[in-house]
Amino acid sequence: MRKLIAGMQTSVDGKIEGPEGYADWVAGWGDNYDLMSHIDACLLGGGMYPNHEQYWSAIEVTEPGEPIPLTGMVPTAAEVEWARFAAEIPHYVLSNTLTSAKWPRTSFLRGPDDISALKEQPGKDIYLIGGARTAVSLIDAGLVDELRLHVHPLIAGAGKALFEMTGSRRGLELQSVRQLDGGRVSLIYGVG
Repeated sequence: MRKLIAGMQTSVDGKIEGPEGYADWVAGWGDNYDLMSHIDACLLGGGMYPNHEQYWSAIEVTEPGEPIPLTGMVPTAAEVEWARFAAEIPHYVLSNTLTSAKWPRTSFLRGPDDISALKEQPGKDIYLIGGARTAVSLIDAGLVDELRLHVHPLIAGAGKALFEMTGSRRGLELQSVRQLDGGRVSLIYGVG
């Protein structure tokens, strides 16, 4: 069975967004979790998917070294590599309302049973990109197999906490700890 792997960037105090509504402490959004060789599909919630599609599509068509209009920032090499990869693999969107997407390899799932069926299909693992509400609900439903966190050396204070919406207590099994550049720490947990 395929694993569903969730990846999130957090501050030390567990925030995934600052008070402005985004994680201004994350320098780039490329393959932060070393997943490209392990996955062949992405899963997102309906709230996050439109911005995800817009962001990575913009990088894909931007000339090298030029800023993307969406952010005014020049994409990193890792972001360009991820944009190319993301354009080639299927994306699954968990939503009861969305029915169309610009990316041709996008399908819509309506509930946890659809995700269970997806995990049973042949293939590599599936990257659960988010958002937080989707990640927490799928952890609570017992569908997430692995949680990869990058903890940034920052106490964000105000903002949105990753697990503020969780409905149940869940034990995790530490699988890996690795120090990253800039004082960040990579934590990989098995979700039991």
